[in-house]
Formats: sequence, structure tokens, C-alpha cells
Amino acid sequence: MISKNMYVQILIRILLLVAFALLTGWFVFGNNQYLLSILSAFGVIFVTTNLIRFINKTNRQLFYFFDAIQNEDSTLSFPENTNNKTLVDLHKSLIKVNKLIQHIHIENRQQEQYFQALLEHAAAGIMTFNKKGFVLHSNSSLKRLFSLEVFTHLNQLDRVDHRLFIIIKNLQPSEQKLVTINNKQGTIQLLIKASSFISDKKELILLSVQDIKNELDEKELDSWRKLIRVMMHEIMNSITPITSLSESLASYFYVENRIKSPEEITEKTIETTIRGLEVIKEQGKGLISFVDSYRKITKLPQPNKKPFVIKNLIENIQILSGTFKYAEHIKVSHEIKPEKLEILGDEKMISQVLINLVKNAFQANATNKNAKVKIVARIGESGRPEILIIDNGPGISEEIMDKIFIPFFTTKESGSGIGLSLSRQIMLLHGGNLKVISYPEISTSAILSF
Repeated sequence: MISKNMYVQILIRILLLVAFALLTGWFVFGNNQYLLSILSAFGVIFVTTNLIRFINKTNRQLFYFFDAIQNEDSTLSFPENTNNKTLVDLHKSLIKVNKLIQHIHIENRQQEQYFQALLEHAAAGIMTFNKKGFVLHSNSSLKRLFSLEVFTHLNQLDRVDHRLFIIIKNLQPSEQKLVTINNKQGTIQLLIKASSFISDKKELILLSVQDIKNELDEKELDSWRKLIRVMMHEIMNSITPITSLSESLASYFYVENRIKSPEEITEKTIETTIRGLEVIKEQGKGLISFVDSYRKITKLPQPNKKPFVIKNLIENIQILSGTFKYAEHIKVSHEIKPEKLEILGDEKMISQVLINLVKNAFQANATNKNAKVKIVARIGESGRPEILIIDNGPGISEEIMDKIFIPFFTTKESGSGIGLSLSRQIMLLHGGNLKVISYPEISTSAILSF
């Protein structure tokens, strides 16, 4: 072994050094033989020099080897045929380590090429950049989306689209934004997501950019179809009886294609006409109310977002729920973890959403004598605050689930159908989301994610 040979070589030299030192002392102080003491002193110097050279020679080999590794030079070779057994063993060990490093370098390059190929084939644009804005990696999809041939710094985006540059520059890890830009392909909608990671003790930002224009167009078209279908249904329900009743009332004042004279109009005809006009008035009011509901969901104000502790709001809503319909047989509870959980938002608008969702839960449990509604505020799996309104009512079927957020869609006889749609829009204005998960006959959860 290299350690054994080296120890033997060093031990021999140390023993010689001690022997010459003892001889020198004995010649000087024992026999006063100064000539022999000088020769012994030369022996000490020679052995010491030889020991230093021996150690330095080994150290130089190690220094060259580690210097080559530091410079990523794996072509360094060492002779295996030498008279020095220690160096032979050392060279063999260094050659083995060198081959292992070469193998690791090859594997790393293959992996790097593999991941680079994956990035190039990804449909989404992907890039990494540092805090100073220097772009370290970017794939072809990203350059194509930004209409750039070479992408080395974020400042280049300022020439592509100033708003895009500002958004990406200020985007925080775990945040996502939707931005519209114009490029060679026309107008596109980009979904931009950011995350951070540490590489070589430096924080880097990983950005994914995806063109979702087609998906948005399809969703928008589908939403318009559903909205128009519901609006046509509501409008026809109001217009059809008005038209039919108007024709019936008009027929009371005609006889044989002429207008009746005042003498021919009876009190019964007048009473019937008045009742019919009252019905028309009520139908007209209903239509106005429907249009006013549409105005509400299209003209929501921007939220005045401030951090606030959610506990007081939830406790107030629990007290307020005692005045809701069906409150006498519904048990309401709440759970907040941590107790001083804060949310960044417009407290009044969030209160409006929570009241609407709690009322929905009450209405869903109108006939459930063991009804329970629980309001939960917590930190979700994503690390962000969320509020859940959970009830043990009959739930929502799969057929209805994909329609509950469509404006004016409702399964209630007296419902307007804008509550959930309005609530979701408020959450979207807060940069969050509202979703509903239901297990029929078990539980239904409305989840507000901030």
C-alpha cells in the first residue's frame, strides 16, 4: 500500500537522522573528535535534505494532480515504471482516481446533453437567470416566443415588450402572471411561472413561459356559449309570457278586425287588462333585475388590498350566520391555524364572498336536520393561506359541477345565479382562486386560495 511504503521510507530516514545526530553529539561531547563530528553533521544535513526532497516529490505529484482536476484537465498521466516503489504505488492510485474522474465527467456531459435535449424539445419556453438579470440558459421555444435569436440578459426583453420586461423582472418565486404581447405570430397570451433554486451557492430563478392563447380562446368560447345559453333561457322565460299576455290583452279591444268603441268595453275587460298589465310590470321588473345582476358581475371595483387577521372576520360571520334562514337546525363552527393567520386582501370583499358561501351551505342543508357547517382558515400545501367552508349536505352532482360558476345558472327557485360567479371574480381580482370539491351525501368544500 502507498501509506505503508511511504511510512517505511520516512521511518528509515528519521532513524538515520537520529543516528547521525547521536553520533555527532557523541563525537563532540564524548571523544572530542571534531573531524568525525563534522562528518556526522554532514550526514544529518544529507538525510534531512533527502527527507525533504522525498516528501516534496510526493507532494508535487499530488499538487499536479489536484491542480489538473481544478482546471478540469483529466488527460494528466503518471509513469508506472520507476525505481521508487512509493511513487509507483502513488502513480497507480492517481491513475485510478483520474480514470474515475474521467468517467464522472463523461457521465455528467451525457446527462447535460440529455437534459439540454429535453429542454430544446419542450413546448414551453424555459430559462434561468441570476439576480443581476444575466440569462444562463434558454431553450428555442422561449427565444421563439420572444422573437429573439440570442438571449443573454433580461434587458433585451425591454425591446420586445416593456410590460413583459417589467413583469419578469419583478416576478417573485412561486408567483405566476398572465401577460399579452405582440410578436411575429401576432397577439399571444403568455402564462409565466417562476421558481427559485440554489446553484453553486447562488440563487437562480427558473422561469417557464407558455403560450395559452388557444386554450384561453377555447375556454372563452365555451364560456360565452354557456353564458348565452343561460341568458337566452332567462330572457325567454321573461319575454315569452309578456308577448303572450300582450296579445291576449290586445284581443279584448278588437272585434271583427276593428277597435271596440268605449261603449263595447266592459268593466270585466278593464279589470282583466289591469291585472294583465300588473303581470307585465312584474315580469319587466324581473328582467331589469336580471340585467342589473349582469351589470354587477361586469363592473366589480378593484380590491383595496391590505393585510388583516382573518380571525375577527370569521368570528363575525359565524355570529351573523345565526340570522340566516335555516340557522335554527345548522351547527356552525370554525378552526383557525395559526390563530393569528393574516391575509392580504380587501376585507369587505372577502367578507362578501364568505357570507355568500356560508348562505349557500345553509341553503344546501335546508332539509338536513343534522347539518354542520365549518369554516377553516389555514396554510395550504402550497404554503399560502386558504379558507374552506365545509358542509355535510347532499353535495353537488358531476353534471352540475361544471356549471356552478356560469353567471345566472342556478338550481334554486329564487336564486339569481350570480353568487358563485361573483365570488370567483372577487378571488381572481385578489390573485387567488375559488374552487368547489364535492362528495355527494358526504361533504362539500368551497376553497378560497390566496
